Amino acid sequence: MTRSLQLPSRFSRRSVLGMGVAGAGALGLAACGGPSVGEGGDEEELDLDFSDVEPATAIDFWTNHPGGSQEVEKQLVADFTEETGIEVNLVTAGSNYEEIAQRFQTAQAANSGLPAAVVLSDVWWFRYYISGNVIPIDTLVEQLDIDLSDYRDSLVQDYQYADQQWALPYGRSTPLFYYNKDHFSAAGLPDRAPETWEEFEEWAPELTEAETPYMYPDLAGYAGWTLQNVLWGHGAGWSDEWTVTCAEPEAVEAMQWVQDSVFANGWAQVASSDSADTFAAGVCSATIASTGSLVGVLESASFDVGVGFLPGGSVDGPVCPTGGAGLGIPAAINKEEQLAGAMLLEFMGRPESTVAFSAATGYMPVRKSADLSELTAETPEIQTAVDQLDVTRPQDFGRVFLPGADQEMAEAIASIVTTEGDVQAAMDGLKETLEGIYAEEIEPKLEE
Repeated sequence: MTRSLQLPSRFSRRSVLGMGVAGAGALGLAACGGPSVGEGGDEEELDLDFSDVEPATAIDFWTNHPGGSQEVEKQLVADFTEETGIEVNLVTAGSNYEEIAQRFQTAQAANSGLPAAVVLSDVWWFRYYISGNVIPIDTLVEQLDIDLSDYRDSLVQDYQYADQQWALPYGRSTPLFYYNKDHFSAAGLPDRAPETWEEFEEWAPELTEAETPYMYPDLAGYAGWTLQNVLWGHGAGWSDEWTVTCAEPEAVEAMQWVQDSVFANGWAQVASSDSADTFAAGVCSATIASTGSLVGVLESASFDVGVGFLPGGSVDGPVCPTGGAGLGIPAAINKEEQLAGAMLLEFMGRPESTVAFSAATGYMPVRKSADLSELTAETPEIQTAVDQLDVTRPQDFGRVFLPGADQEMAEAIASIVTTEGDVQAAMDGLKETLEGIYAEEIEPKLEE
């Protein structure tokens, strides 16, 4: 029987589904648990009136350069400085979202060295909200005349909770189905992504041009994110709100299917490193990877690359999660830095800025008014990612709100797909672990 973790009264379904429900998982995240939820501040004590504040003249911006974006970030912050006179120290705060989270946690503990703007993975921002480490930006949004209605709805809503905005979208993505057009053509297959995994199973024996027809993304950071696609297609999930469901029959059936694709049926393997790189090298005929990997794959592959929506399953409904990161502002810095940080957020989120960022990386333009004509003319595959936004769904609470859940999910899936361990036992163990994380690290903070 599944243990029911009741939603605390201050968390309505509507309010939680509107906050931080897009996942990270892109860009080869490291398998580390990250910081725990710490002691939180009281947001009611924050002074959020910036009407008489002058912005700081120099700030730090912490980023991991998602999607290989370092050069375009340098150009954007240089343009920002030219316009505003505010100097920006572009800091490589980690190679992935987890490393930024660790560094941010360390700086919080020391109460020094914090940036004015920081890249926050959609998996991490919620714990910083609970801990009081970031500020709501509504008054800054109003003062700087940032038009939230022009942001793509599902992306900006990912950072809303309790009728407040806690971050703005930045490097946003969905997983895409990547396929080698040359291999598909040699196999006599249609030039498209499969509509369902059942269809791909029928195609797989014909794909003989590579070592393996399909490569699952590397488990660290990707397992919890992309395998929602398979779980949802089976009518299952990691959780149903705060009720952990990963050991229910439908979920076990889904993970058994994953195991069989590797061992019993042999048409899939698991990437040991970034699956986008593995795919671009021609090792496999198809994989799932972030839209943030798109430009890199197109540039490095020596074959024609095709992209499409994620395959569905036996149960109708959206099977694609969003992912990526937003930009937030720390609470433990002065108001001058917070205002300057918000000005940088406004600049980085302008339609022309987000188009430049997308062109360099493959991440989705986050503004509705962004002119995509030149971008899609040069990289038409980006339009597929934008179109897929219409069929995404919020990620499972169990993945996006529980600290360290990605690591635990990756370890459970590893036992299933690398050692052919018992699926039910692995999912039972994962369920117990996720419930423990909730009870120890989340529930007490929600009840304060």
